Amino acid sequence: MTLDTVNDRGLVLLGCGKMGSAMLEGWLAQGVKPGAVWVIEPSPSDWLRGTGVHLNVDLPTAPAIVLLAVKPQMMGAALPQVVALGGGKTLFLSIAAGTTIASFEATFGAATPIIRAMPNTPAAVGRGISAICGNAKASESDLRLAEALLRAVGQVVRLEGEHQMDAVTAVSGSGPAYVFHLIEALAAAGEAEGLPAPLAMQLARATVTGAGELAHRAPEAAAQLRINVTSPGGTTAAALAVLMDAETGFPPLLRRAVKAAADRGRELGK
Repeated sequence: MTLDTVNDRGLVLLGCGKMGSAMLEGWLAQGVKPGAVWVIEPSPSDWLRGTGVHLNVDLPTAPAIVLLAVKPQMMGAALPQVVALGGGKTLFLSIAAGTTIASFEATFGAATPIIRAMPNTPAAVGRGISAICGNAKASESDLRLAEALLRAVGQVVRLEGEHQMDAVTAVSGSGPAYVFHLIEALAAAGEAEGLPAPLAMQLARATVTGAGELAHRAPEAAAQLRINVTSPGGTTAAALAVLMDAETGFPPLLRRAVKAAADRGRELGK
C-alpha cells in the first residue's frame, strides 16, 4: 500500500495533539488529500479546524489505516470509537508508548494487522526517528505504508521484534528530554562560572543544537567528532576527563537512565 491507497480508501487519526498534528501536517505536505483524512479529537486546535479534514464525524467503513495517537492512559476510553474497524481490512498503527500489540489484538481481534511504532518529538520539525514492528497479520505492504506515513516526520527503522521496543523507547523516544536537560545543566554550569543566565542559556542551546546538526551532517562517527574538538592537555580534555569517568561520568549515568526508562516501559506494558 502507498499514500495513493490512503487517498483512495481514507485514513483515520485517533487523537491529534502535538505528535498527531506534526504527522498530519507532514502527510498533507506529501500529497495526502484533506478529504481522505478523518480525525477524532475532542479538543481540536484552530490549525486542525482549518486543514479541511473530516473532524469528529462518522468514519468510513473500511479505511486503509487507523493511526492511534492518543496517550496510553486515554487509550481505553478512545478505542471504542474505532473498534468496529478491526477484523482485517484496516491496518492499525499505534504510536502509544507501553501499549503492546497483544493488547490491541485483544481489542480489535487477532485477524487485524497491527503495527506498533515509537516516534519522538523532533517529528514536530521533521527531524524525528520512528521504530516499527508488526504482528503476524501485518504484511510487507502494511509495513511500507506505515513507513511512508512516518517518513513524513523523519527517519524510520524496522525492529527485529517487539522485544526491542522498550529499549527504543528509552533511547530515542525519551532521549530528546535527556538532551533538553543537558542544555539546562550546561547553562547552569555556565552561570556557576560567572555568566549571566540569559547568555549562559543562549550559549548552551546554540552549542547543543549546533553540535547535533554537525553530527547529522558529518560523515565521521560521533567518537571522531569528539576527538576533533579535543586538543591533548587542553580545556576540552580536562572536561572530558570528568564526563568520561568510568564510575561517575556520562557512560554509567546514561546506562542507568536508559535502563530506568526501559524498565518503566516494560512495567507499563504488563
